[in-house]
Amino acid sequence: MSEIGGLAGARRGLLEQGRADGQFSGAAWSFGDAQGPDDRGWTGTRAHGGAPLDGTDLWDLASVTKPIVGLVVMALVERGTLDLDDTVGRHLERYRDSPHADRTLAQLLDHTSGLPGGVPLYRDHPTRESLLAALATLPRNAAPGTHVTYSSQGFMLLGLIAEQVTGQGLDRLVAEFVSAPLGLTDLGFRPGPEGRRRAVATEACPWRGRTVVGEVHDENAVVLGEVAGHAGLFATLGDLERLARALLAGGPPLLKPDTLALMTAPRTDALNLRRALAWQGQDPVGSPVGDAFGPASYGHTGFTGTSLWLDPEAGRYAILLTNRVHPDRTERGFTALRRAFHEISGSPGR
Repeated sequence: MSEIGGLAGARRGLLEQGRADGQFSGAAWSFGDAQGPDDRGWTGTRAHGGAPLDGTDLWDLASVTKPIVGLVVMALVERGTLDLDDTVGRHLERYRDSPHADRTLAQLLDHTSGLPGGVPLYRDHPTRESLLAALATLPRNAAPGTHVTYSSQGFMLLGLIAEQVTGQGLDRLVAEFVSAPLGLTDLGFRPGPEGRRRAVATEACPWRGRTVVGEVHDENAVVLGEVAGHAGLFATLGDLERLARALLAGGPPLLKPDTLALMTAPRTDALNLRRALAWQGQDPVGSPVGDAFGPASYGHTGFTGTSLWLDPEAGRYAILLTNRVHPDRTERGFTALRRAFHEISGSPGR
């Protein structure tokens, strides 16, 4: 058996075992370069007891939404509509008297704004207006620029800023700056009836009282109308493959090469975690994708069990899509499985 075939078999075997262990009902994956995949496939079903995956399946990307929204922000920076030194208060009048007014786009993008992390605002604020008002009252947990705190709330603000400066909804902006240039037919927010029929189930959600299918899993995003800067995008495996290939090819037609290089360069190496602009970097210790990828690699993970990781020096990408929150969000060993998948994908001799 060739080495490529052996690694492909190892990936499939790992994910089939994960499904057998009840970590998810289904998984899809791809590993390749700017020319296309060397190995791609899927295993399992869209829900426990549901229809088999067929490759057209629609996955809730969760926080993999963030770097895609980041591409929109950087496209607006490239065009001069925004500047990385712009502040929240400059663009969002409702937050000009908030603790976040002086936070810059760059600080929101690299998670050094001092905004807190995953705050379940939806529990006490069931409407969009009340949740946005509550966002203004969140206290900083660090001085800006001194600590990396992963913050979905910061990306909520980025989405609002992009909408404010363009006068368009974030769904339209993703379509204009990401989907259309790459010909991505399924990447987007709020799937329609046909997309929902292909959607992979996520959680049997206690808050909603039903199993979530084709509707964003993230509750804060639900309250915001299912279109938000931090979560809400759905995509197929093929969509993410096309995105990965464009990024590995240097950026066009999404961004100029210099803009993509700026976006993906590590910015926080003197702090606690390695972050770029909207991307996770390869942390020296405790990386969610293990340590087999190079130091220049970057990507993002999603709570629903998704990830996109790229190594520009090796010219390789790895995509993993699962519904690890189905039927619930209990950790059943997925953290170790995701690391093992990427260790295989990033191993020498790939």
